[in-house]
Amino acid sequence: MLKVYLDYPTKEEEKLIVRHNISSKGFPKASPVVTVEQIVKAKELVKEIYLDEKIEKYIIDLVFATRNPGEYGMPDLQHMISFGASPRASINLALAAKAYAFLNKRGFVIPEDVRAICPDVLRHRIGLTYEAEAEDISQSDIVKKIMDFVEVP
Repeated sequence: MLKVYLDYPTKEEEKLIVRHNISSKGFPKASPVVTVEQIVKAKELVKEIYLDEKIEKYIIDLVFATRNPGEYGMPDLQHMISFGASPRASINLALAAKAYAFLNKRGFVIPEDVRAICPDVLRHRIGLTYEAEAEDISQSDIVKKIMDFVEVP
């Protein structure tokens, strides 16, 4: 669903990681913070988050722009993308935006929810051409440009 880039740990964090991994005691024991039932309930609630047709169109425009960037005013990207995002990208972008809205305590999706999660969803779904790789252009660069060009509702 997502390709998330995380920051490397700080030196202090890495020192703790090393210590816990080589210690006979291991890592401290984790305590549960939610039950399985609560997770299942949250998953069902996420499905109930409202997604307006305008937001749905925005999601589809973002995905279609990965397939046909020239139709969205970005002909220079056409030779950088070997294959665009599939319908699974549209589905996952909508679900992730709903989950993001839920985590932000809203019962509806706003464009900022889509924009917040879009790079993590789309960078996982776009294939680069050899030309893009030779020019050191990444999926993240392409997604950023698409997000800058596609009209936000």
